[in-house]
Amino acid sequence: MTDDRRPAPPSGGAACPARPGGAPHRLAPGGAGRAAADARLRAAGAVVPVLLPGDVPAVAVTRHEVLREVLAHPEVAKNACHFTALHDGTVPPGWPLATFATVEGMTTADGDDHRRLRGLVTQAFTARRVAALRPRVAELTAGLLDGLPAAAAADGTVELRRHFAYPLPMAVICELLGVEAALRDRLHELSNLIVGTAEGAQAAHREIIAVLTQVAEARRADPGDDLTSALLAAQEEDGDRLSAGELAGTLLLMIIAGHETTLNLITNAVRALCTDRGQLELVRGGRATWDDVVEETLRHDSPVAHFPFRYPVRDLEIGGTLVPRGTPMLASYSAAGRDPEAYGPGADRFDVTRRSAARHLSFGHGPHYCLGAPLARLEATVALEALFARYPALDLAVPDAELPPHRSFIGNSTHVLPVRLGG
Repeated sequence: MTDDRRPAPPSGGAACPARPGGAPHRLAPGGAGRAAADARLRAAGAVVPVLLPGDVPAVAVTRHEVLREVLAHPEVAKNACHFTALHDGTVPPGWPLATFATVEGMTTADGDDHRRLRGLVTQAFTARRVAALRPRVAELTAGLLDGLPAAAAADGTVELRRHFAYPLPMAVICELLGVEAALRDRLHELSNLIVGTAEGAQAAHREIIAVLTQVAEARRADPGDDLTSALLAAQEEDGDRLSAGELAGTLLLMIIAGHETTLNLITNAVRALCTDRGQLELVRGGRATWDDVVEETLRHDSPVAHFPFRYPVRDLEIGGTLVPRGTPMLASYSAAGRDPEAYGPGADRFDVTRRSAARHLSFGHGPHYCLGAPLARLEATVALEALFARYPALDLAVPDAELPPHRSFIGNSTHVLPVRLGG
């Protein structure tokens, strides 16, 4: 992958890099037929023109090796100052994806700013501190499992996404941040609107920032042993270390990334194991571990489908395509996770014995690799092992094909997961 601001004419049989061309693929919330849509994107190329909601043009990076290079490329930035259409009037007012481009924090910072912001949060996600959370995660998991029979509807079904996959990671991240339990459901509703890229996404962003600002003020008045209090202490220690906007943006990132991805991960893993119970028996028989289940789920059914945004800081040749400076780029994790060039001809198959699964990019790669990856893995392994130990006959209550997709092209999961707990 090389910089190619002015590609030379072809000579000696060498081809010029192609510009993104052809009819762009329209990305719409919904996710129905995600695997087939991802396959079409991969077939169209490693870098594919797409239309975002609001008819904003972008490109999606769909293949494993090219995406890996993009995620660590020194001339692909995250700061929206490089987003050409955002500044030339092309992006429509009220654009629902504006939050992802403009929120202050690690996801939109580069270089020294990114290292500064990341450094302030890293302390909460060291391997030692995450490992120390295991007893609390196990305790919360056990409590939720105890409550599942009471959550069953009249026909005996339990909505597992609502009553198990969601409250576990939400409780963990809110305890880490010092967020009171009464705010959790509203924070989840607002983050759903933002990730769902609905028309109300910008209003949801304003409200969630207001709620998190209130959380910060409460922790400022009554500091505790939580990450918000630690961030406030850093802010007060040196006013230049963390602005008010960066503080709110960091809390927003922690809330959304800290529960939405793990919610989808647990949901997708349960769905896969119930759909192919032979894979579940491999785990029960000792031929695979719960860690293997988590890694294969991350590869096969990434909790994030297309994550916005990155921007070439100048015209760059990427995967044989010349991408103009300032073009918004999507990291298409769900497409790359089933790339046959990376995972072989059986890439579409869920296989917990697959030894290449750990190569997946679902937590990113390079400077912006997900800080919360160890915590998500811990929560998912504890949750899945305990769930199937407590309810070994648990199964889907409806055919897999009837599960409605989550209304988002960013998040990748089902909207609900009705199950029967079994005898």
